[in-house]
Amino acid sequence: MVALTDIKRHKTIAVKVRGVTVGGGAPVVVQSMTNTDTADVDATYAQVKALFLAGSEIVRVTVNNDAAAIGVAKLRERLDKEGLNVPLVGCFHYNGHTLLSEYPELAQGLDKYRINPGNVGFGQKRDKQFEMMIEKAVEYNKPVRIGVNWGSLDQDLSTRLMDENAASDNPQSADAVMREALVQSALISAEKAENIGLGKDRIILSAKVSRVQDLIAVYRELARRADYALHLGLTEAGMGSKGIVATAIGEGMLLQEGIGDTIRASLTPEPGASRLQEVKVCQQILQVMGLRSFAPQVSACPGCGRTTSTYFQELAGKIQSYLDTQMPVWKTRYPGVEGLNIAVMGCIVNGPGESKHADIGISLPGTGESPVAPVFIDGKKAHTLRGERIAEEFQELLEQYIRDRYSTSGQKASAA
Repeated sequence: MVALTDIKRHKTIAVKVRGVTVGGGAPVVVQSMTNTDTADVDATYAQVKALFLAGSEIVRVTVNNDAAAIGVAKLRERLDKEGLNVPLVGCFHYNGHTLLSEYPELAQGLDKYRINPGNVGFGQKRDKQFEMMIEKAVEYNKPVRIGVNWGSLDQDLSTRLMDENAASDNPQSADAVMREALVQSALISAEKAENIGLGKDRIILSAKVSRVQDLIAVYRELARRADYALHLGLTEAGMGSKGIVATAIGEGMLLQEGIGDTIRASLTPEPGASRLQEVKVCQQILQVMGLRSFAPQVSACPGCGRTTSTYFQELAGKIQSYLDTQMPVWKTRYPGVEGLNIAVMGCIVNGPGESKHADIGISLPGTGESPVAPVFIDGKKAHTLRGERIAEEFQELLEQYIRDRYSTSGQKASAA
């Protein structure tokens, strides 16, 4: 696993969002967004709670009308009553200046405002309405994410840059001009916010696009030109494996270069499905890169002709499910357990070697191999399991290992 010190982080200004530090060298933060009608406080509360407990450290909600504005205040009150200290971000478009002005409980209840300078207003009203929103952030001492988006880019700016490019002796591609427009829009808007009175330590920037190469190019430029904290994410990552792969590659490459202070996976869930997958994808990106640890990891081989039995696959799945179930308890009872590495391997070819590299691992017999399963603990063979209860015995050994290694003050905790 890559150590954090092996990746030199881009230097950014730290921003506090209800106790969560974004930027300034702090661990990369996981963010998500609800898809409920914010006016429906019960539904929104349930989804915010689920996202937060799943590991989303910041949750964004839509604030698009009066009912949603009223709902935010009720939502914040309910979260506080239940002891859920989750930072709430309000996502505004077109009428944010009005809602923040007319509902002081909204302006106070949110922990951050998300403003897209491309759709705060139209024509001559745009600059004034942007100014009004920033003034509210200053008044209530709230940080702001200035989030430009290629689907709603400032048309005046993009048109001017396109015209200048057309008149140039060395014109660039339309995509290159679009990327430059995104960068300029973010930086110009941030400068305007500072001139209005918002401190640099209250500003986070994002520039959302749909294509991986555009994402990488735009954020490299933002990182090169400024030291604002940066939020990473594709604006419409998509469904299923496409969305996960695009998010992992785009965000992963930037994180490897030390760029990015908070991330989101904007995945399209199946109808009626949970929003929790986007949280898990972000956590996995950070964990497999060695930037953070959230839960014990199970390594398992994919299987081949040597492993005609599905036994090792079933055991790996069972152990992973067990870990997922226990983590809410373990993360408080066993500090550090999130860094545990477990191996469940299917035959003798790589099984013993992989198991030795894990904290605890088991090498199950493949086709034609002796019906024994050696267990390795901290790199050394510690047990040999046989018979019909291999899975149960390995789980017992795993539980004992966790108690022995991670119990606080050297005391043995009771089994979870």
